[in-house]
Amino acid sequence: MPFLGKDWRSPGWSWTKTEHGWKRIFLYGHELENNNREIDLKVLCTDNNEHLFVGDVCELATTKRKKDLYNNNTKSQFVFVDKWIYVQNRSTKERHVYSTLGEALNRLDFSTAIQDLRRFNYVAKLFQLIARSQLTSLSGAAQKNYFNILEQIVRKVLDDYYNPRLVKDLLQDLSLTLHNLTIHVGRCVLVGNVNIWLCRLETIHKWKQQVNNLQIPKQTCSGMTFNDLPLHMQNKVLSELSDAYDIINVGQAMPALHCLSEDWILWKKLCHFHFSDKQFCRNLVLSNSDKVDWKLMYFTLKKHYPMKEQYGDTLHFCKNCNILFWKDRPLALCFKDCGHPCTADDPESCLVPISPQHFIDLFKF
Repeated sequence: MPFLGKDWRSPGWSWTKTEHGWKRIFLYGHELENNNREIDLKVLCTDNNEHLFVGDVCELATTKRKKDLYNNNTKSQFVFVDKWIYVQNRSTKERHVYSTLGEALNRLDFSTAIQDLRRFNYVAKLFQLIARSQLTSLSGAAQKNYFNILEQIVRKVLDDYYNPRLVKDLLQDLSLTLHNLTIHVGRCVLVGNVNIWLCRLETIHKWKQQVNNLQIPKQTCSGMTFNDLPLHMQNKVLSELSDAYDIINVGQAMPALHCLSEDWILWKKLCHFHFSDKQFCRNLVLSNSDKVDWKLMYFTLKKHYPMKEQYGDTLHFCKNCNILFWKDRPLALCFKDCGHPCTADDPESCLVPISPQHFIDLFKF
């Protein structure tokens, strides 16, 4: 029966059969035509020979040079910029490996995703969940990639003033986690030198200070503003907001909008959007006039139950292929491209949107 697996004699090397058995061929560039030809020691010691492979020592030195070259380039993302990854969540006879959270973080193109406003909140929330509980499960390369992408997130907030409150919460959770790991828990759970982590903690504090001191400039607009819209249109815009703090901030921006932000109908819709009727019955909050205080009801329910998450675009998981991927909507509309090499007859029926918490749960074994 033929051997169908990888060559057990270290794949990638060249071998020749002799009367004493199989021997490995050592090559020096393209100059060795005869395998028995001797090589001058002075030639071996020169630094200009990048394709020198003589024994395991030279191969290890070449690998180390490439690794050091990559480690010096700390601002670059990891090698992969794919838009999909196969999730191996169980062991089989053919594959005794599992996909990890760090592998998914390295292979999926999060650097491009944060430049898309539809995916920015999704990536920021995912990084916040990783900062809370999954930071120590990442490999060294994944942790390095994590902080490189985090720097791009902070830079986008400082440049475009986009959703600074979400990034404040992310940096706050990350600083608390690193503080506990470096001081209280111990250094044994950290990958790498503890001085690197202390430097990262100092960098996070600097980012927090920059985001806290961020001043959004007042925009000068000669055309129609939000305050010029009719009252019912302003109310319609506020009813489309799913975050309570956004509604409160709108009410604080202008005195005329304060009454709209305190409308009980607006807060009732917000409660029904995030919570169920069964949760209302358990935590009913009444005002002094025996009426339901929907604003107070919202913040009471928020303490006990998780809110419904809403994102412009998310990662998708194909149940047929076990592939996690970014769905490119323009390509899907124009060329009917589902975003990954799917073998199903109807790929759209196999797709499931993945929330940030579900993304982390996929790699828990």
